[in-house]
This record gives sequence, structure tokens and C-alpha cells, in this order.
Amino acid sequence: MAARKQFLQVRPTDPALKALLDAAKGKKVTEAELNEQRVSFAFGNAPVSDFITKDSVRASSQSILIAG
Repeated sequence: MAARKQFLQVRPTDPALKALLDAAKGKKVTEAELNEQRVSFAFGNAPVSDFITKDSVRASSQSILIAG
């Protein structure tokens, strides 16, 4: 039970964090930002290799089509 004690109390909201979250709610993600997130995800999940770089993942993402 001691391990769960931290969840029994409601912590006050950080006003700076709340302001940032509220500002992010209305932001529209551009196609370029979404593509960069895909590249970052693929690079982060790739095996460690000297041949796989963010630039190589970015180049591959331009030639691979996603069927939908």
C-alpha cells in the first residue's frame, strides 16, 4: 500500500504547464511536421547501425508509398 500513497493526493496543476497545454490544443499539425515525426519514429525504432541515419530514413520515406 505504501507504494500507492503518492496517488492518493491530488497535486496542484503547474500554471506554466497548463498554459502550454492550452496553447497546444488549438495548434494544427502541418504535413511537414507530421512527416518529420514519422521519420523520427522510424529512426528511433531502427536497429543501431552506422548505415541508418536520420537522413537515410528521411530519403527512404520519400520513396516508400503507404497503401491506404
